[in-house]
Amino acid sequence: MQTTSRLLMIRPSEFAFNVQTAASNVFQKAPLANEQVHEQVLREFDRFVALLRDNKVLILVVDDDPEQDTPDAIFPNNWISTHEDGTLIIYPVEAENRRAERRMDIVKAIQNGYRFKHFVDLSFFELSGKFLEGTGSMVIDRDFSIAYASISTRTHPDVLNYAANLLNYDTVTFHATDHAGRPIYHTNVMTCIGRGFALVCLEAIHDEKERSTFLSSLIETNKEIIPVSLDQMNHFAANILQIENTEGESLIVMSSGAYSALTETQHSALTRYGKIIYSPLTTIERIGGGSARCMIAEIHPPKTTLL
Repeated sequence: MQTTSRLLMIRPSEFAFNVQTAASNVFQKAPLANEQVHEQVLREFDRFVALLRDNKVLILVVDDDPEQDTPDAIFPNNWISTHEDGTLIIYPVEAENRRAERRMDIVKAIQNGYRFKHFVDLSFFELSGKFLEGTGSMVIDRDFSIAYASISTRTHPDVLNYAANLLNYDTVTFHATDHAGRPIYHTNVMTCIGRGFALVCLEAIHDEKERSTFLSSLIETNKEIIPVSLDQMNHFAANILQIENTEGESLIVMSSGAYSALTETQHSALTRYGKIIYSPLTTIERIGGGSARCMIAEIHPPKTTLL
């Protein structure tokens, strides 16, 4: 099943500009002098959670640990993923101060609640300087068992192949860059895979062979391709996620900025696959360099849990 109605979100204890990630994440912008960042972020976070719950989505909200220096804790999809075969994976992340986000109390709560039988910790790859930042690095087509990945300092082919073999996934890799030729730090800021559609920034993939391979995979898996421009990508228009609610209704989640950046034609295309819901995440996007999709770690319970 590509989508789920169960989500994990982390309410930040001290959201801040992360200097350790800024070198590879050009979406991040330093805060203005005397800007009350944390208070603004909490308002944005709480409003986003309320929107999802109003739309009958189940959310496990966990408070960040105030004893840890974790300015990016609001983005849990980079360190954990869950899968219907009963596998729960913990990932190696590039920034040292992000490693404290991996909390065993959260892992155990999810394991115990949904009976995940296979726990895999890939953080040992950090010892050799190789990283794979969860569903930030991999955009997964669960229906067709494919992981799409843009290679960057945060997405190493060795870890990608290791994870793909664990999950019995095929991989489609490419190199994506912004208008200045800088690598896109995470695949999920330029690609969203849903049931029946793919929202992608094809302009970011300059190698013709890689772009052709990517497009061929999308066509072979019967995706309607909805292109976004580099400018739209810079407004997080591709950092969106298709989920469902407890009544089985498909929802397409994004920020208000992403929604405004998309055209009416793109809105119409997306609404064929679900109801669009959006919330203002301006401060989180500007300071943290991530948007709606980055804030959500999906919980895909093992099939036996749902029987």
